[in-house]
Amino acid sequence: MFDALDALLLARAQFAFTVAFHFIFPSLSIGLASYLAVLNGLWLRTRDRSYFELFQFWVRIFALIFAMGVVSGITMSYQFGTNWSVFSDRAGPVIGPLMAYEVLTAFFLEAGFLGIMLFGRERVGERLHMFACAMVAFGTALSATWILSVNSWMQTPAGYELAANGQFLPTDWVAIIFNPSFPYRLAHTLTAAYLTTAFMVGGVGAWHLLRGRGHSAPVRRMYSMALWMAALVAPLQVVIGDLHGLNTLEHQPVKVMAMEGHYQSYPEGAPLFFFGIPDSDAGQVRHAIAIPKLSSLILKHDLNAPLAGLDTIPPAEHPPVGIVFWSFRIMVGLGLAMALLGLWSLWVRYRGHLYEDRWLQRAAVALGPSGLVAVIAGWVTTEVGRQPWTIYGELTTAASVSPIAAPAVATSLLVFAVVYFLVFGAGVFYLIRLMAQGPERPEDPEGSAPEGPLRTAGTVPLAQFQTIARGSAG
Repeated sequence: MFDALDALLLARAQFAFTVAFHFIFPSLSIGLASYLAVLNGLWLRTRDRSYFELFQFWVRIFALIFAMGVVSGITMSYQFGTNWSVFSDRAGPVIGPLMAYEVLTAFFLEAGFLGIMLFGRERVGERLHMFACAMVAFGTALSATWILSVNSWMQTPAGYELAANGQFLPTDWVAIIFNPSFPYRLAHTLTAAYLTTAFMVGGVGAWHLLRGRGHSAPVRRMYSMALWMAALVAPLQVVIGDLHGLNTLEHQPVKVMAMEGHYQSYPEGAPLFFFGIPDSDAGQVRHAIAIPKLSSLILKHDLNAPLAGLDTIPPAEHPPVGIVFWSFRIMVGLGLAMALLGLWSLWVRYRGHLYEDRWLQRAAVALGPSGLVAVIAGWVTTEVGRQPWTIYGELTTAASVSPIAAPAVATSLLVFAVVYFLVFGAGVFYLIRLMAQGPERPEDPEGSAPEGPLRTAGTVPLAQFQTIARGSAG
């Protein structure tokens, strides 16, 4: 039944499916790791118990998200060998070392300190525990840095030469790592991860406030902190996104043409299409709602600046315009909604009704998952907009696929789909249950964390020793 299907299409669908599942977990773990480090630092500095309770609440959620991120990421590496062996062979001299650096530095750093972060507060002392929290946060950001360097190089390749056998050989590692799009993509992605976490935390806090837990100091605290993050970072993300778009226009103009729906060239200013139905066969956006010349103003800062269209590009090099057009609008629309909610929260906070404004709380709940949707939409815009290239301008996707039969790819895709929905569906269900429970009051940590470790090999634990000593004295 799979013989009539195309192996290339199935391989692309499989990678898109697995990476879409995977991408949401690192986006949350990057933000949550930093949030937990901040909470732990505030607890140590102020001894405000609400910070400790929030740390205990969110660290359980972080542990589950981190685990699902690791498991979902493993399957993607196998696909480089099974479905994309030609790409692996040709790009391996560049991609391989960068991926190895990610494992040897970032992943080992995260994994090495994760156990201390989760279970070591009473065993290693508060200072080392705080250091472990900071290292996990740093490790998650460092991991994103290496992965984005790899992906950015595929978008804007630099620092290489082509060998006689077609392999990409590195000539300048600095140019490879810090390729032209890397700084913008790194800033855009990390900011998106922090916003994704902020809106999830704010949505959980708002949900508990709506359920009558406004008396809870931890609930009020996480709601307030999340809205501060939204108010400060969401407008910043709009600016970073604009800079990233200008960089994309310089290095990947075809992607921007698809994002804007510009089938034709505009010699005297291009319109901005807010909505419409892209029709690639007719070469136009049907039923368009547009503002004349606004696209030229945004992209060139000049109302009358000319912008080239897809009519200047061979049809074989056109990306799927409809997908890119709409995924871009979903991302931008959600980003603007997040920025507006942040500004709304500032006004409500100024009026002194932050914890009483039910409409703001309902909006925060509704936008709780918006960051996850936005990062997936952004990823679709980036990756589909790059088509038909795997390495932009050098290696096509059709030339990157393994010589594998369609039934084999289809079978593995079905297996992935079933297993992912079962395993990760159960994981997400449990995550939602954890979030619904709200912060609990764990055992008071005051006085229970000595400066040194509680146990040394071959000795009696400190707490047990003190009990024995008191009994002996009695």
